[in-house]
Amino acid sequence: MNVSSVNQTWPLPPMESFFSVVTKNAIVTVLCVSINYINGTQIHTFTKHQIFNCNPRYILFIHLVINDTMQLVLSTLLHVVMYALRTINTSLCLVVLVVTIITTHNTPLNLASMAAERYVAVCLPLRHAQLCTVRRTYWLIALIWAFSILAIAPDIFLVLATEPPAFFRSRVSCARQFVFRNPYSLRKQVATHVLFLVAVWLALFYTYTRILHAAKVANKAANKAANKAAHNKKARDTVALHGVQLLLGMLVYVRPMLESALLYLLPERLSDIRFASYIFSNVMPRLASPLVYGLRDESFRRYMTRYLLCKMSVGT
Repeated sequence: MNVSSVNQTWPLPPMESFFSVVTKNAIVTVLCVSINYINGTQIHTFTKHQIFNCNPRYILFIHLVINDTMQLVLSTLLHVVMYALRTINTSLCLVVLVVTIITTHNTPLNLASMAAERYVAVCLPLRHAQLCTVRRTYWLIALIWAFSILAIAPDIFLVLATEPPAFFRSRVSCARQFVFRNPYSLRKQVATHVLFLVAVWLALFYTYTRILHAAKVANKAANKAANKAAHNKKARDTVALHGVQLLLGMLVYVRPMLESALLYLLPERLSDIRFASYIFSNVMPRLASPLVYGLRDESFRRYMTRYLLCKMSVGT
């Protein structure tokens, strides 16, 4: 198989007017910069204050923020490059796709870990300090990355073993289905998504019901433990919001099916449908983390808002 025959198999993005291309890329770039400015502020807040960087809850949160930042930067870069160049070197595309896929897999696993930490804090408060240490939290983050890497490793080995050398020297429209094109990879992708999501949903459901039960018990004794009841209610709401985050994160998994359904109804709007699905499945879910923690958490919000406003001194 020669390079030209390899290239002929790759469908390119539809041609658009210059104004349309500039407008769409400007929207994506502005959203990426805005979200990552907020994310960068949260990371700066975390690193500057020991109250956060010694707390397992905030360590898991900031890992989610860093992971989302990486995923958003890479997906935005691919989006802009594909409009500007239309095709890129397949080897480069493979590297960028692998990192993007790994960070996408990290998100639901990180949400499940955060829910588990809240479960321990509410339902096993006497063991929280023993079970949720800083060291164990970093080991948990390492396991999250290990699981995500193992999930994509078979696809990498398969493409390296089955594709001809000319494939890696060719240029491609950089999307997963055009690089990991083996039927096995496509079936494994679906199976991996289902496995990840089912496992995470079960974890969220279990932790939510347990925390809900603890909140009801605390409410019955509210006169004796008002603070505990409020703490449990906040933990329950946080786990519920993790479920909302996961729902938003699931959009990237069902994006191909949504696009196919919309293209069946509106075949002439291919470019607009792909752009809208990209915004709602890749960009907007990255806003969830700042809303769930950066704004809801009083301690974090007090510091973060001052950094957002470029006020470097935090008053009492």
